Amino acid sequence: MFLNDYEQPPLDALVYLFGECNYGGRVTDDKDRRLLLSLLSIFVCGDIVENDLHWFSQSGTYFCPTHGPYETYLEYVRSLPLNPHPEVFGLHENADITKDQKETNELFECILLTLPRQSGGGGKSSGEIMEELAADILSKFPPRFQLDVVMEKYPVLYTESMNTVLRQELIRFNRLTDVVRATLINLQKAIKGLVVMSSELEDVFNNMLVGRVPAVWAAKSYPSLKPLGSYVADLLERLAFFQKWIDEGTPNVFWISGFYFTQSFLTGARQNFARKYTIPIDFVGFEFEVMTQETDMDSKPEDGVYVRGLFIEGARWDRQQMSLGESFPKILFDTLPIMWVKPGEKSKFKTKATYLAPVYKTSGRRGTLSTTGHSTNFVMFVQLPSNEAERHWINRGVALLCQLDD
Repeated sequence: MFLNDYEQPPLDALVYLFGECNYGGRVTDDKDRRLLLSLLSIFVCGDIVENDLHWFSQSGTYFCPTHGPYETYLEYVRSLPLNPHPEVFGLHENADITKDQKETNELFECILLTLPRQSGGGGKSSGEIMEELAADILSKFPPRFQLDVVMEKYPVLYTESMNTVLRQELIRFNRLTDVVRATLINLQKAIKGLVVMSSELEDVFNNMLVGRVPAVWAAKSYPSLKPLGSYVADLLERLAFFQKWIDEGTPNVFWISGFYFTQSFLTGARQNFARKYTIPIDFVGFEFEVMTQETDMDSKPEDGVYVRGLFIEGARWDRQQMSLGESFPKILFDTLPIMWVKPGEKSKFKTKATYLAPVYKTSGRRGTLSTTGHSTNFVMFVQLPSNEAERHWINRGVALLCQLDD
């Protein structure tokens, strides 16, 4: 109707109908809707109507064919590559590698499900292997955090919300490590026949046998897509980070990926600023500045916090231009240097040429709303300097990740 009844096609109305109503209305995630609108802008735009030739990709393979007989359109369709290149969706060539890796991992996961539970010949039985693995993991685990000692050293202060953040994090990690420790001890006893092998312990046994995190751990854990070995190493690194915080005092640079509940840490940073300058916390937002240093800083910032540990997917950080740049071939991720998270009054922020990059805890990029109103995966938007239009990076699927999958 819009195309036939109007002299000039109302493109804005069409984009709104597609991206916000008919199809966009079914999209519940605001980041997905932003991508949908960005992709639509490639195909529903004035260039297609006004120009004889409109390119959909930089290589020139995909374009809007000129007006002609029916056969010319068929000929054009036959000339398209059998396997579409990532560029037609606005993605980098590295997206093909990511897709292939995902397919391979799914294939191996299916193969692992058929793995026999009995071993033949003179090798170790699966029970002996699991008993050794459980003992090895237990030997690496530090003791529980002593909350009474921590509360004495880091009391609740009006001027320092990070003390409260630290205590809450330690409670969560104690809860997780208690479950891990108890299941591993009981698993060793069950293998020896000292206790009954319950369905829960059997699930732990089967998951550990194929290198997966048991469901009983995941229920008490922070979001993670890592296999068992990497998960245990990551958990131990997080525990070491908080132990160092307890022993040496509040760090100059926070490992943002190490927090169980990242949003509470960011709220603590906003709260410190709001209380220092007596501003309502609802008026406080964040600005972001990527520093030249990679791992450590000599001192704490006057306001806000320094954070490290973020990875860029879909792009890289150009350390010469100090802005987003195209990924190098075959390099899927890049580390972001230390970033200064600067709180301030949102009304005083100046608009800049930036890309609003979503920050996720895992590469799954999906989550559910918890009882606190926060997503279990999405953390926040970060403004990153860019020399390209924001649409370019949206189509690239550029995001910041707190942790990788391996």
